[in-house]
Amino acid sequence: MGKPFTLFLLPSLLNLSIPHPSFSRYFKTITTFIEASSKNSMFVKQKLQRYDYFDNVGDAFTFFHKMIGKYPKPSIVEFNKLLGAIVRMKQYATVVSMYRLVELLGVSPDVYSFNVLINCFCQLGKIDFGFSVLGKMFKLGVEPDVVTFNTLIKGLCKQIKISQAMSLFDKMIERGLEPNIVAYNTVINLLCKNGLLEEALDLFFEMEVKDIKPNTVTYSCLIHAMCKKGMVSKAEYIVDTMRKQGIKLDVVLYSILIDALCKKGMVSKAEDVIDTMRKQGIEPNVVTYTILVDAHCKEGAVYKAKGIVHTMINQGIEPNVVTYSTLMRGMYQLGRVSIACEIWRMMLAFGPVPDLVTYSILLDGCFKNDRLEEALKIFRAMQNSGLELNIVCYNILIDGLCKAGRIEAAKELFLELSVNGLKPDVCTYVIIINGFCKGGLPDVAYQMLSMGDNDGLPNSCCYNVMIRVFLQNNYSSKAARLLTEMVSKGFSTDLWTATLFVDLILRSGRPILM
Repeated sequence: MGKPFTLFLLPSLLNLSIPHPSFSRYFKTITTFIEASSKNSMFVKQKLQRYDYFDNVGDAFTFFHKMIGKYPKPSIVEFNKLLGAIVRMKQYATVVSMYRLVELLGVSPDVYSFNVLINCFCQLGKIDFGFSVLGKMFKLGVEPDVVTFNTLIKGLCKQIKISQAMSLFDKMIERGLEPNIVAYNTVINLLCKNGLLEEALDLFFEMEVKDIKPNTVTYSCLIHAMCKKGMVSKAEYIVDTMRKQGIKLDVVLYSILIDALCKKGMVSKAEDVIDTMRKQGIEPNVVTYTILVDAHCKEGAVYKAKGIVHTMINQGIEPNVVTYSTLMRGMYQLGRVSIACEIWRMMLAFGPVPDLVTYSILLDGCFKNDRLEEALKIFRAMQNSGLELNIVCYNILIDGLCKAGRIEAAKELFLELSVNGLKPDVCTYVIIINGFCKGGLPDVAYQMLSMGDNDGLPNSCCYNVMIRVFLQNNYSSKAARLLTEMVSKGFSTDLWTATLFVDLILRSGRPILM
């Protein structure tokens, strides 16, 4: 009964997230439902006294109803235990509602209650309400603790409010509350994810000064950020530091490092890291192997990549759709079209089921290897696969048809987009303009552009790109006409487009815009 109960209450509970003059109406609705729920619910066993026993909201709410019916009322500690159990079920709006009911019963909240409430608001994306609760704590003389600030900082981090999170972090210290490892990790993670590695390292060194020992989470954030920035040697240094400190590394961390090494072209070193992993009893997983498959394919060593896939299978690790798609891309890059198609057929027969990325690789590979008919067969298979085709798939096909000189077929496909519920994007317009201009049909290109004029496209970016395509294909009058249209819609040229026009004027020795 837990699920229907939650669905019934959700609209009311969301309205109860803030003080409301008509609260009593919601109170009555909830109370009525509690009574009905109690009658229909299975007998609540004595085990329900253990609050972590609840596995659905219905039982928890039934028990809550029994608690509020007691006299004298249970202490806030007892209510906190129940609310904490419901938070673990991720029923945040329900907890907000229950908290309001507890408050109306005259049971005074403590710092734990407020922390639970702040957490619920943060999880619901209502960070401002979380700060309102903090204000209420100050008003009632309840002193916030480290958990209070940690929760609010985490809420700000979820909304990527970097400056506010840092400011609150500093205020926490000003109030004499020392941030713990959770607070540091939360902010370090936010900074790392947003490319602010130096600031993250400042906090990391601050932890060392304060003798707060970094854990796996701390190091993982830094390693990931360093690898994204290509700072592989520094990432390796941190991995070595972790090993020396006896901090347990896992396959995820090693895979991040292996990926960074492969992206730097250091594939043999990446394979050495895999050997090190194995010596420590950590086995590579499908992600680790797929990274290696990709690296070997990019180096043109597709048969090494194929060997890795065989190794995976022999070790009982099932290659996934990404593994096979990566191998297919590598085969296409070396012109091994028949092998790539064979992998696809094998996936259809034995799994994993090809996804849109797989099909996009197939289409692109066939066109780049002049296998037009094979590409069209694959496209028909895509249409019959039940997958919802996106604009990327159509862009690949339209581009391939244009390059193969099948302009009319490309035009028909473009016109089919709206029928299939798709809208052209910037890439679609660029492909159409480029393909038709190179095919000697600038008028048709311009006509196609006008036909797609809807939902804010073509936009400023779109116009600039298309004008450049006209100019690069020596259709200056079409470019000038498009420029006039662009300006009339309130858009302006970017530096690149303006430079091309200036170059054209200087070369021709006459104005072309008027």
